Amino acid sequence: MTTTLSETARPRPLATLRHSVVLAQRSLAKTTRNPGPVMNGLITPALFMILFLYLFGRPVAGSTAGYLQYLFPGILVMGAGLAGMISTGSAINLDLKNGVTDRFRSLPISRTAPLLGSVMADILRYLIAVAILFAIGALLGFRIQGSVLAALGAAGLAILFGFCLSWLTVFIGVLVKSADAVLAFSFIAFLPLQLGSSLAAPTDTLPGWLHAWADINPVTHVMNACRALLNGTPDTASINLTLLWSAILFVIFCPLSVRAYGRPE
Repeated sequence: MTTTLSETARPRPLATLRHSVVLAQRSLAKTTRNPGPVMNGLITPALFMILFLYLFGRPVAGSTAGYLQYLFPGILVMGAGLAGMISTGSAINLDLKNGVTDRFRSLPISRTAPLLGSVMADILRYLIAVAILFAIGALLGFRIQGSVLAALGAAGLAILFGFCLSWLTVFIGVLVKSADAVLAFSFIAFLPLQLGSSLAAPTDTLPGWLHAWADINPVTHVMNACRALLNGTPDTASINLTLLWSAILFVIFCPLSVRAYGRPE
C-alpha cells in the first residue's frame, strides 16, 4: 500500500517552509534546463502589448501613447498570471508522471512542501516577468503617473494574484493525466479570464454579454486596481476586490491541491 506524505511524520511549519525552499531551488534548477514554458509566459504578454498597442491604439484612444497608459497595467497582470499558469501545473504533472512524487511521498516531509516549493519558485518568475514588462513598457513610452510606492503596490497586487491563481493550475496538474492536458486546460482558462476583461478596452464599451462577464471577472478587478495605482488615482474598491479574490482562490484551490496530491495512486 502506498503511504501518503506525512502519515508517519508531520513536520512543523518552519520545517515545511525549509523543505519548500529546497524544493523551490529544485524547480528553478529545472527551469534553467528547460526554459521554454517560462519564456513563453514572458514573451506572450510582450507580444500582446505590442500588437494591441499598434492595432487598437488609435481607434480606441486616438493615439498609441494614450492607449499605452491604459493597456500596460492589464498586460502587467497578464504577465504575472500567465507565467505561472503555463509552467506550474505542467511541472507538477511531470513529477507525478515520472515517479518523482512517489519519492517525495517516502520522505518525512509535509505533502504541502512539493507544491508550495513549485509555487514559491514561480514568485521569482513573476518578478522577472514584471521587470521585463516594465522595461519594455518604458521603451514604448509608458510612464508611471503615481508614486514609486504605488507602482510597487501595482506590481505586488499583480504578483499576489498570479501566485493565488497558480493554485488553480496546480490543482489541474494533479488531477489530469498529462502535461499537454494541463496546458490545454490552462489555455482554455486563460482566454476568458485574461481577454474577457478590461485588458484592451473599458468594460462599458463591450457587448452586453461580454460586459456582464467582464464586470464579475476577477482579472478585471486586478487590472483596474493596477491601472489606478500606476495612473496615480488609487481605487480602494478595486484593490479590496483584488485582495478578496486572491484570498478566495488560495483558500479554495490550495487545500484541494494538497489533498489531491497526497492521495494514494
